[in-house]
Amino acid sequence: MHELWGAQTLQAFYRRHLLEDLLPFWSKAVDRRYGGMFTCFTNSGDERINTDKYTWSQGRYIWIWSRIARLIGQGVLPGDASAFRREAEQAADFLRRHVYLDNGNCAFLLTEDGRKKESVPGQGLDTSFYADCFVVLGLAELALLNERNDMIEEALALYDRIHARLSGGRIRSEPYPIPEGLKSHSVHMILLNISGQLTETLAHFRHPACQRVRQDCLAYAESVMNEFLMPDQRIAELLPAEPGEAPSTVLCRHVNPGHTLESMWFVIHAAGLLGQSDLAVRTLPVIRRAFELGWDTEHGGLLRFVDRDGGPPAGQRTGDPYETLIMDTWDSKLWWPHSEALYSTLLAYELAGEAEDKAALKELYLKTHEYVFRTFPQPDRRIGEWIQIRDRAGHPLDKVVALPVKDPFHIIRNVLLIIELYANHSETAGGGVR
Repeated sequence: MHELWGAQTLQAFYRRHLLEDLLPFWSKAVDRRYGGMFTCFTNSGDERINTDKYTWSQGRYIWIWSRIARLIGQGVLPGDASAFRREAEQAADFLRRHVYLDNGNCAFLLTEDGRKKESVPGQGLDTSFYADCFVVLGLAELALLNERNDMIEEALALYDRIHARLSGGRIRSEPYPIPEGLKSHSVHMILLNISGQLTETLAHFRHPACQRVRQDCLAYAESVMNEFLMPDQRIAELLPAEPGEAPSTVLCRHVNPGHTLESMWFVIHAAGLLGQSDLAVRTLPVIRRAFELGWDTEHGGLLRFVDRDGGPPAGQRTGDPYETLIMDTWDSKLWWPHSEALYSTLLAYELAGEAEDKAALKELYLKTHEYVFRTFPQPDRRIGEWIQIRDRAGHPLDKVVALPVKDPFHIIRNVLLIIELYANHSETAGGGVR
C-alpha cells in the first residue's frame, strides 16, 4: 500500500474527499423549501425512500453545515460560507418552529413540512433524549458561528431539561432502550460530547453558566474513564446500575469498538478544554485495546460488537432485544466506527509522546485507511458518498442501522476534524505527522 502520510498530504486527501465525494451528495439532499435535510435514502444512495425528517439527523446536519461555514470563514476550506450558514439557519428555524413538545422536549420525528409524527405507531412522540442532545449540539455550534445569544440560551435550556429528565429517571433512548437494571456508556459519552460543545460556546460568550457546564464536562469525562473503563483497558458498554460485580451476560460482556474510539476522542477534546492532560494520555491504551479486540484479522475492518475477551459476543442470555441485536449483527462492518477510527488514531498520534506509541498508532491509522477506502466509498462517482453498511466480507447490505436513514454525520464530522487537525501543521516545521 502506498503510504498516505504527512500533515499536508492527509489534509489534501480529506479536503478532496469532502469536496468531491461527500458534499456533492449531501448538498442535493438539502430541503430548500421547508428547511433541513432529507436523509432517508437507500444504503447505496441511489434512491430517496421518503421525506421524513428525524430530529436526530437534523441537529447533526446543523452542526456539520455550521462547522463547514466556520472553516470556510477561517480559510481552511474553499467555498461560500454564506450559503452553508444560510442553510444551517434555515434548518435551525425549521426545528425551532416545529420540534418542541408541550413539555419542552423534542419530538423524535417530523414530516417534510414539520408536522410531528410517531416513529412507531402508539409509542408517542417523545421517545429519545438523544434527539434533544443533537439539537443542543447543532444549536450550540450555530450560535458560535452566528454570535446568536438567543440560540445559545435555547441550547442551554434544552441541555438543562435533558439533565432534569435523567436525574428524574424519565429517560427514553430509542432506537436502543437501555436494558432494565443497567447503566449505559452511551449516555455518558453523548453528554460528554454536548457538554464539551456547550463549554466551548459558552466560554466564547463569557456566559455565566460556563463554569457549571465545564464541571459537567469534567464529570462525564471522568465517569467514562473511571466507571466504564475496565482494568484491561476496554470500555464496557453496559454495567449494573447499582454497585457490584457485572454479571457474565452478553449485555455486560460485549464491547462496541466504534463507540470506544468515538468516546476516546471526546475525552481528548474535553481534556484540552479543561486543561486535563493526564486524562487525555489515559486514552491511548484504550484506543489500542479497541483495535486489539475489534479488528477482524480475517477480512479486515472493525467488527460491530465483540466479546470482552475478543471474538464473537458470549455470555449468559437474558432475552433482551438489544442482546438480540448484538448477536445478530456482531460481524457486520458499519461506516461510522471506521470514520471514528480514522480521526481517533490521528488525534491520538498527535497526542502521543513516546516513539513506541506513535509507531503503533500510525500503523493502526494506515491499516484503517487502507480498509476504509477500498471498502466504503460508493464506486459510482455519479452518486458519491459511502455505501455505509457492509457484511463481514465487505459486501454491501441493503438494510438500516438504528434509524432508517443514510446519515452524513459521522463521515463528514470526522473528515472535518481531520482537516482541522492539520490546518495549521507543516510537514517541515512545527509538528504534525511525519
